[in-house]
This record gives sequence, structure tokens and C-alpha cells, in this order.
Amino acid sequence: MVWRVVTTLGLGSGGRWPYVLSLPQTLSSQDWTSWSPPVPQGLASMFSSRTSRKSATCAEGDGAMTDGEGYRNPTEVQMSQLVLPCHTNQRGELGVGQLLKWIDTTACLSAERHAGCPCVTASMDDIYFEHTIGVGQVVNIKAKVNRAFNSSMEVGIQVSSEDLCSEKQWNVCKALATFVAHREITKVKLKQITPRTEEEKMEHSVAAERRRMRLVYADTIKDLLANCAIQDDLESRDCSRMVPAEKTRVESVELVLPPHANHQGNTFGGQIMAWMENVATIAASRLCRAHPTLKAIEMFHFRGPSQVGDRLVLKAIVNNAFKHSMEVGVCVEAYRQEAETHRRHINSAFMTFVVLDEDDQPQLLPWIRPQPGDGERRYREASARKKIRLDRKYIVSCKQTEVPLSVPWDPSNQVYLSYNNVSSLKMLVAKENWVLSSEISQVRLYTLEDDKFLSFHMEMVVHVDAAQAFLLLSDLRRRPEWDKHYRSVELVQQVDEDDAIYHVTSPVLGGHTKPQDFVILASRRKPCDNGDPYVIALRSVTLPTHRETPEYRRGETLCSGFCLWREGDQLTKVSYYNQATPGVLNYVTTNVAGLSSEFYTTFKACEQFLLDNRNDLAPSLQTL
Repeated sequence: MVWRVVTTLGLGSGGRWPYVLSLPQTLSSQDWTSWSPPVPQGLASMFSSRTSRKSATCAEGDGAMTDGEGYRNPTEVQMSQLVLPCHTNQRGELGVGQLLKWIDTTACLSAERHAGCPCVTASMDDIYFEHTIGVGQVVNIKAKVNRAFNSSMEVGIQVSSEDLCSEKQWNVCKALATFVAHREITKVKLKQITPRTEEEKMEHSVAAERRRMRLVYADTIKDLLANCAIQDDLESRDCSRMVPAEKTRVESVELVLPPHANHQGNTFGGQIMAWMENVATIAASRLCRAHPTLKAIEMFHFRGPSQVGDRLVLKAIVNNAFKHSMEVGVCVEAYRQEAETHRRHINSAFMTFVVLDEDDQPQLLPWIRPQPGDGERRYREASARKKIRLDRKYIVSCKQTEVPLSVPWDPSNQVYLSYNNVSSLKMLVAKENWVLSSEISQVRLYTLEDDKFLSFHMEMVVHVDAAQAFLLLSDLRRRPEWDKHYRSVELVQQVDEDDAIYHVTSPVLGGHTKPQDFVILASRRKPCDNGDPYVIALRSVTLPTHRETPEYRRGETLCSGFCLWREGDQLTKVSYYNQATPGVLNYVTTNVAGLSSEFYTTFKACEQFLLDNRNDLAPSLQTL
């Protein structure tokens, strides 16, 4: 005889499955301590990330897998799901809401693996969906923690699809989520991530800059609306198909039940996102009278938690319809009892939809007529968000080699240009294939041939405090004091405390008849954590007030700057990086090949400049 115990297994933000355990009737109290329930074969792969947690933790120190597969990130979690008819929409494609639940579940498991305690979704960055997933295909989701801060961490997620019959695979989307570790009794202090591979070092380094960008996102929208004239393409629209925005309004209520929540009773972020996608799709359908396709989800933040028993009111409306796309705004409010008059604002998100024809080409959309007041405000803000989305996708998401050397500067994209400036330098620093070319008097010269660029890196240790060296080197107006390649430097615009634009002139180099000039964005960053360097990143931008003139050859710099590491008391490792552009390539190769010592002479002059001025700015160091 056996006992039959029926229990449920919860997985992620989806539902729960009944699971029957067959136990011997003669099981003694001692047997309970050693007995392990059999796991059905279908569930074994789903829970492989949990069952291997102990082995992954043991391998964290040496980074090796016990089964001989090589290094694997200890926070990495993988999920594979077969798309069934119950997961699909009316077109036979995987519903984005279901995909969001799986993404959130996988990312949460990765965050909890690192934190060792429950975690909640705090925010999600922009998600662009590149490919649809059909019934019968497999969704593969991989998540790992890129960087941990005090109590929050950034989780990187990659989603691909797989056709089991043809063995074809497609990239579906990438996502970045922020999770917060939550422990009821004690305050959480997360351990730091130790990146090992080149990719991990890049993601770890750039994560701090992405965090900075998230924190200023709301201010970016406000500044754009206040300082820029929002233009529209009304003349190219079909005004005969005008639809009042109120006709697209949707309101729906959901009761949070135990299957919708985690072990702490908090609603899964992925479940809330799925409900939001549902009402947004209905609102978009009311505008186009067709089945829309979700193409992108705007960066959003969860403002507060909701628990089992809460009623969630989801409201959606089309904010603006552009030529081939529309933005739908969704708001989520929570209340506990029906008699409550106050509702808690849980989340707001903005989703971009298109309508595709039989050839998967976007169709023209009707014009939306906003309501006076709040409707017109949402209409203008949608245009501003579209511009910012394009900036982020063009400046932040593109590969560095696909971005023009000099990007036009304007107040609406300054946050993303600053991000690109710093992150490009950090990614260059994180590359592993640097080769030591020469060493003279403890000044090292490294080179790197990668991505069709030749880069060089100078390094030395100076007996100066790192914060003081940071202040001295971040003010480009003082660079002519030690660098003969800088003849004059003019501060054109002090953008904010950490970013400034300079006009630089340099003498004639390499047999040219005319000197060069540059318009340079200088972005400086203080360390985010212990072990992080001070960063001074430089890149070219274009300004309408400083166009190219016949007097100078306009030069450009794609990626250059300083990283300063504190090596001890009054001891700093100073590293200078430069990704050579065609205009200076001959000069760089001459120095790299040892046919010139100008690099060495200039860097030693930098050392002497720091030593001579190490006491000049002592009172200012308290601010760093």
C-alpha cells in the first residue's frame, strides 16, 4: 500500500500543476530525512536550474562546471518552453503576455539565485520584439545577473525561438530588468558580482551607466517637452479615417489570486505585464479594427507592490497614432476592498503596436483625435517618447562600429550621447586581447586590433591621489599644459556637472598643411563601487555653432579617455585609451611600431603635470 499526497508545484508567474507523490506506507521518521520525491521527466528540465543550484554555488569559486561543460555564470538560469495552442493568440502566434511571464520568471530565478532571498521586479528597460513565435516552436530564455548594487541588481535576458523540425533558430528579443532583493527582518546587502569573461566584464562595467540613465529618464521626458517643439506628420495622414481617442479607451479589473503571486504573496511582475499587454491590445484593435502586433515596450518602473486579494484596475488608451505605428498607454491601480476610495498607482507603461499586411509590411493607420486637456498632453508626450525611443535605439543599442563618428548634439539626446560616450570607453577597457607592445621606464603601451579598429592603451602608476588626478585630467582646458597635441581648448557648453563640450585645436601633424580642430564631448564619472575606476570619456559631436572652417581640418575621435584606479594611499594607476580613426592612424602606427617616442614623452609629461599640481585642488577633494 502507498500514501497518495496531492500537492501543487508553482513555476514562475504562471499557474500551478497538480503533482501526485506515491509514498511507501511504512515510511519511518528517519526515512523522511533521506527520502527524495521522484520528479516527472517533463518537469525535470524545467527545474534543472533549481536542482543544480548547489553544484553551481560550489563551482562559483573556480568557475568550472562539475560535468565538464566549462565555465558557466553561477547566476545563469535557462528556461525552455514548448508553445502550445493555449499560449497563442488569434494568429497562432505566442502571445506577448505569456512570453513576458516566462521572461519575468526566468529573470527572477536568476536574481534570487544571486541574492539568496526573494526578489521583486522593479523595472524593465525597452524591449524590441524582432520575431514572432509560432505554435509548436520552442522558446529558449536565458537570464543572468550583470551587476549587483546595494539591494538591487541588473539582470540581462536573451530570448530566442527554435523550430524543432527545421532546426532553425531566431533571435526574438533582449531585455534588461532590475530586481530588488527583499528580506522582511534584516536589510539586504548584496554581494558583488565578479565578472570573468570579456562579455561579463563589459556588461558589468556598462550596467552602472545604464542605471544612471534609468534614474534620469523621467527628467529627460520633461526637459524634451519643455525645450523642444514637438512636430507631427499630420499632412501625410488619412484624415478621413479619424478616430476619437475616447473610442479606444479600455478598462478591466483583475483579482489577484494565489496562482498569480510568489511565495511572499506579492503579484508576479510578469503577470501584471501580461494583463497590461491584454488591455493595450484591445485598445489598439479599437483604433485599427484589425489584429495589431506588439513591436516594443517602453522602459517602465513598478511603483509599488500588490498582494493576493488586491483588485487591479487596468486602463488603456491610444495616446497617438503615427504613420505606421501607434502608442498605447496603460495604467495599473490597486485597491483592497470594494469600499475603498483611494487606489494605489502600481505601474504605467507605453507599448508600440503596428498592423501588418499579408507580406508582413506595416499598414497606414487612422489619425487619432485626442481629447482636450489630458488627451492633448498624452498626445504630445507620445511624440516625445517616440523621439527618445529612436535616440536610445540609434545611439545606445547600435554597435559601436555602426554609429557615425560625430553625432549631432542637442538637448533631447544628451543623456544617451553621454551614456554612449562612457559605455563605449568602458567596453574598450573590458576587452581581453590587449597586447603589450613596449615598456619604457614603467610606462606600458598596449595595442588591440578588433572590429576593424586599431586601439592603443598607455598605462603608468603615479604618486597622486586618484580623486585629485580625476579633477586635474577631467578639465580639458588644462590639457595644453602637458599635451602638445592640444594647442588651445575652449569650453563651449557646460551641459551639467559631469558633461561638457569643448572646441579643441591642435598643431599640424603628419605632414599636413593645416592644423586640426575637434568638437569633443567630455563625460566624467566617479566610481560606483569599490574597485571601479574614475572615468573621463571623450568623443566627437557636431554643433551648429561650430561648423568646419577652411582654416582647420575637422578631426574626429570615436572613443578615447582616461580610467583612473586607486592603487593605494596617494597612488593611482592612470590609463589612457584611444580607438584610432583614419585621420590619425598613420601617426598612431608610427608610435606603436617604435618609430616615434611621442606617446611616451606625452604620457611622462602628464605624470609630471599631476605631480606638480597634486596639492592645488585639495579643498575640492571632499566633494568626491
